[in-house]
Amino acid sequence: MTRKILHLDLDAFFCAVEEQRDPSLRGRAFAVGGRPEERGVVASCSYAARQYGVRSAMPMSQALRLCPDLIIVPSRHGVYGEVSRRVMAVLHDLTPIVEQVSIDEAFLDVSGRREPAEELARGLQAVIRDELGLPCSLGVATNKLVAKIANNIGKARAEGPGPPNAITVVPPGEEAAFLAPLDVRELWGVGPRTAERLAQMGIHTIGDLAAWPADDLTRRFGKHGADLARRARGEDDRPLETEHEAKSISKETTFATDVSDGRVLRETLLELSMGVGRRLRRAGLSGPTVKLKLRWADFTTLTRQTTLPQPTDQDSVIYETALALFEATWERGRPVRLLGVGVTGLDETVYQLPLWDTGSVEERRLLEALDALRDRFGEGVVKRGSQLRDDV
Repeated sequence: MTRKILHLDLDAFFCAVEEQRDPSLRGRAFAVGGRPEERGVVASCSYAARQYGVRSAMPMSQALRLCPDLIIVPSRHGVYGEVSRRVMAVLHDLTPIVEQVSIDEAFLDVSGRREPAEELARGLQAVIRDELGLPCSLGVATNKLVAKIANNIGKARAEGPGPPNAITVVPPGEEAAFLAPLDVRELWGVGPRTAERLAQMGIHTIGDLAAWPADDLTRRFGKHGADLARRARGEDDRPLETEHEAKSISKETTFATDVSDGRVLRETLLELSMGVGRRLRRAGLSGPTVKLKLRWADFTTLTRQTTLPQPTDQDSVIYETALALFEATWERGRPVRLLGVGVTGLDETVYQLPLWDTGSVEERRLLEALDALRDRFGEGVVKRGSQLRDDV
């Protein structure tokens, strides 16, 4: 049976969600992300902002230089996560075989459906637009590789200041012909260094690569060369991965200016630990290993970790462990550029308590209540008492 694979990408997802909250942003140049004075970066930007050259992952200060009238909207990751879950629920209504790649991207295997793949793609796009108010683009092909590239090309070719809302279909048997004229850098596995080496060989397009002897590519690049030869012909038999094993959950912050105040560093450590604990509980995960990441002003980066007797998803345990690592690592008065906390070795949380341990029960109920409040009203709605007073 010929496979039918869809690649879905929500167009400027964070911006689309913000436009629902504030319709006055529609058609205007704005970016979601951190403030420039805080070394913020662009997490997402509207298509109007892209007309000025603003791009995701760009420092916000650079984005403002390109577009002085740029509107900066702070990120609301809890809201984006909730909207993403609604989108993924729509995808699972269409097929149980869904591989979520990120918060705004997924593959779907619809081979078991009788309808043509393009018809399914158009129907899915309409449901996401009409029921959730979000624009999206799709690539349609017989495998993940070509569906992803088709979507990238379709979005890039879209014209106008608004979302592309593209659907790009590569019929079965036409994979190699579709890929042939494209720049070789569009192919998975071709980064800047590989592209440079291929250019030295006279290979500039995917078609050039497909025509090159596969055994010579293997000789020059090893196993990677054999993979490139197959991909250049549009061959990809990888199944969708419907489950991803989370190996770690972490949070980190880069300070607007380097910090040498111990009180500020410890408060930041507490906030990071609370954020990690909340994400663990939301995912139903816990882990035994707590990690600390610390970067000095000269960009030297240190990591330290401790493995606990039992896995945890509790803010207080994470913080106390991270704090012990911090106190053993930080040189008093030395400026810190970045601070991070993480938990690794994750598995599903199996929560068991001693029969009479009512205190632990109450603590868990309290954490769950606080999580719900923060999901609804934002991170700053509730703070611990220790965050409101100076250290003694």
